[in-house]
Amino acid sequence: MHVRYGKRSRGSPPRRRMVLSIMPWAVESLADYVLNIRPRFRRGGEAALWVTERGGRLQPREIEDRFADYRDALGMDDDLTPHCLRHSYVTHNIEDGADPQFIQQQVGHRFASTTAIYTGVSGDFMNTMMRRVLDRALEADH
Repeated sequence: MHVRYGKRSRGSPPRRRMVLSIMPWAVESLADYVLNIRPRFRRGGEAALWVTERGGRLQPREIEDRFADYRDALGMDDDLTPHCLRHSYVTHNIEDGADPQFIQQQVGHRFASTTAIYTGVSGDFMNTMMRRVLDRALEADH
C-alpha cells in the first residue's frame, strides 16, 4: 500500500512510502473495502482511502473513538489504542524473520533504536531465537 501522508519527523512534512502487509487477511480486507465499500463514499471527491459517510477525510480522533468503542465492547484493556497496531506490525515482522532495516523503513523510523522500542517479542520467540544462536555457536566449535 502506498502511504501518502505517513508519519512525520519533528519539523518535517509527512513522508511518502510503500508499506507491505504481512497478514493475508489484511490485504483481502483492504481489497474488499476498496472494491465494495469505499466507492459508496465518493460524494465529496476526497482522495483519502478512509472517508466519512459524507465523503470527508476521516480524522484521527474519529478512528481513535471507533477503536475504543470496539475495544470496550470486546472487554479489552483500556491501554490499547490504534497506535498499538504499529507496535504489533513491528513485532510480527521481527518474529517472522524480516530484516530489521526493512522494518525500520516500513514504519518510517529514522533510527533503529526507535524501532527496537516498538518491538515486544514473546518469550517463546526469544527462547527459540536463543536456541538457534546457541546451536549455531556449538556447531561452529566442532
